[in-house]
Amino acid sequence: MTTYVWSYLQEYQNEREDLLDAVQTVFSSGQLVLGESVQGFERAYAAYHGVGYAAGVDNGTNALKIGLEALGVGPGDEVITVSNTAAPTVVAIAGTGATPVFVDVREEDFLMDTSQVEAAITTRTKALLPVHLYGQCVDMAPLERLAEKHGLKILEDCAQAHGAHHNGRIAGSMGDAAAFSFYPTKVLGAYGDGGAVITDDADTDHAVRQLRYYGMDKVYYVVRSPGHNSRLDEVQAEILRRKLERLDQYIAGRRAVARRYEQELGDLAGPGGLLLPATAPGNDHVYYVYVVRHPQRDAILEALKQYDISLNISYPWPVHTMSGFAHLGYTEGSLPVTEKLAGEIFSLPMYPSLPDDVQSKTISALRNVLKSL
Repeated sequence: MTTYVWSYLQEYQNEREDLLDAVQTVFSSGQLVLGESVQGFERAYAAYHGVGYAAGVDNGTNALKIGLEALGVGPGDEVITVSNTAAPTVVAIAGTGATPVFVDVREEDFLMDTSQVEAAITTRTKALLPVHLYGQCVDMAPLERLAEKHGLKILEDCAQAHGAHHNGRIAGSMGDAAAFSFYPTKVLGAYGDGGAVITDDADTDHAVRQLRYYGMDKVYYVVRSPGHNSRLDEVQAEILRRKLERLDQYIAGRRAVARRYEQELGDLAGPGGLLLPATAPGNDHVYYVYVVRHPQRDAILEALKQYDISLNISYPWPVHTMSGFAHLGYTEGSLPVTEKLAGEIFSLPMYPSLPDDVQSKTISALRNVLKSL
């Protein structure tokens, strides 16, 4: 059984009564589409982030795409982002008709190297899309300065950073808008797909709401500008509304798991050996995934199989190397740090209620394998 299935089933058992009540609440309300559960979650989610508006959509990819479109991104534009990310980040950019432009990441924390961004800006650049990766935030101050200098928009990709903070500011509150995913594995996960776009700008929020509903305003069948059918489901919204009240508990659970990894694997860490996650200055990490590095990654993963342990890699194939984006013209060596990391990173089991014995087994096996190299 995979760690993901374990985490899902364990959470379901822990929260079963509340989750089933959420379903009953929606089914008995008579409102199955864009009803009070969606509206209630949107209000609560905006308040949690200290912004004026949140609009629920059907998944995180469409949250990114609609967020970009609401900020004016479209065909002929360029959006600067990173290749060390989940493919949906880049799929969303391409879906608007814009061209993704990649900069490399920092080797110490895998986050966007903001020092490379200005050189990537052209007359076609419309937006910056920093990815708050693995549970911590990109350094936003340089991007905010560049956006002001060059007249650009910023959309934060917060799919992996629910509740993370950077210099006291919560992820999602630092750009013109932010996109979230509520896929079941996320720090705040639904029991199916879901997403949201948050913003402090009323016009951007209006555009998001119009785009998620075919391009219509409140009058059905009157399309102002062609949009999408991208509404957050009422059942998922009610589940998320309730789980949002427990989000800080989920984060505390993840940090506890991370502390144990640090305590029991720290003596094996070092240059040329196992490298544990580094928290960037000013960040409060929420550990969506616990990503480590080792130059003999593939040998380690193979050796762990004898202990019946299979670990994930986030991500083994940088987006710029994928055949679907070959037309962008990036060649091997274009993003050297990203490409190096792709051969060395792997993830240890991470979720709030990770059983002690599962974590102990992983730690023990990994220590044995590392000592045998």
